[in-house]
Amino acid sequence: MMKWLSVALALAAPSHAYIRFGCATLSVQRLDPVVEPGNIPSAHLHQIVGGNAFNATMSGDIGNKATCTTCSFSEDLSNYWTAVMYFKHRNGSYKRVPQYPNALLGTLTGGMTIYYLQDDFSSNGNTKITAFKPGFRMTVGSPTTTSGSNPGLRYTCLQDIMTRGSETNDFPKTACPAGIMAIHHFPACWDGKNLDSPNHQDHMYNTVKGMFQNAGACPSTHPVRMPQLAYETMWNTSQFNDKSMWPTDGSQPFVWSFDDSKGYGTHGDYMFGWKGDALQRAMDSTSLTSNNLKTQSVAEANKCAIKNTVSEPIDGWLEKLPGGM
Repeated sequence: MMKWLSVALALAAPSHAYIRFGCATLSVQRLDPVVEPGNIPSAHLHQIVGGNAFNATMSGDIGNKATCTTCSFSEDLSNYWTAVMYFKHRNGSYKRVPQYPNALLGTLTGGMTIYYLQDDFSSNGNTKITAFKPGFRMTVGSPTTTSGSNPGLRYTCLQDIMTRGSETNDFPKTACPAGIMAIHHFPACWDGKNLDSPNHQDHMYNTVKGMFQNAGACPSTHPVRMPQLAYETMWNTSQFNDKSMWPTDGSQPFVWSFDDSKGYGTHGDYMFGWKGDALQRAMDSTSLTSNNLKTQSVAEANKCAIKNTVSEPIDGWLEKLPGGM
């Protein structure tokens, strides 16, 4: 196992209770094969990591369709994506906030940190964890949400790259020295039958308590315990900390790419694409460092990419958000 990955795993999981790894940015464009399949472009901009099978329409076993992945585990050809963060200048123009990798994940290009927990940070638990199945997909959160009631959807104002805790359900209201971390915890209770549902959420049940605490017990309607999936995205807002660019009333200046300035509408999408039984082997393992998952170098992860299906300005100072949101 490569040094950068083994260091990250050792520091992150002293009890070997989960897998944690980085995925570099695969693409930033307006596509959403879960919520808006076939739409080119989708309504708002997303940042996507994972396998190179990502497209406007995706079906079947994604793990057999992708040929490379931006993730450190080469058998993980899944796709993970969220909205994109922008800074809104007091003059009304927008600029995309760059992403940067977690300190433990080497020199990955942007991207996210991905977690698959068996129980929590201190125990593997005693419940069988059933891996997701080919064709499985789900979302958490919604761009239309107007309250921060889901404890799994949170923000951390980073004082430095290692800051953790002090989570809020909306965008931090003060300038954050090392940026803003957006956190997405997905539900982990499955109905045992459906790989998807009309709203991409009803086949799952959310017992998340946030802050990587033990999730609650699964109900009889959704009895199958699946891995607790979580994303962490590090947004480097430091270049925008000059208060002369902030709104004149001093309010926080960041928005999601669907034009949400509160942050309550943060959401994430997931499409399973692990090869074969790789994820199930990892979830059955009691030792994180002996789960036999195949790894690749940072250079290999960074090299995996796709051509954009949607061509439009997303960088530099923009008069409006991509898609006119």
